[in-house]
Amino acid sequence: MNLGPTELLIILAVVMLLFGARKVPDLARSLGQAQREYKRGTTEDEAQEHPA
Repeated sequence: MNLGPTELLIILAVVMLLFGARKVPDLARSLGQAQREYKRGTTEDEAQEHPA
């Protein structure tokens, strides 16, 4: 699924309407933290499955 610039702008506009301009940075920050925690969890899980 490829998203072009037009689709990204539409998604951004919908997010701005739903959450407001003040909430978007907080939402992006929390998504980034969730992504980091997920990656950390998967790497720890792989390390437990395959000890060196």
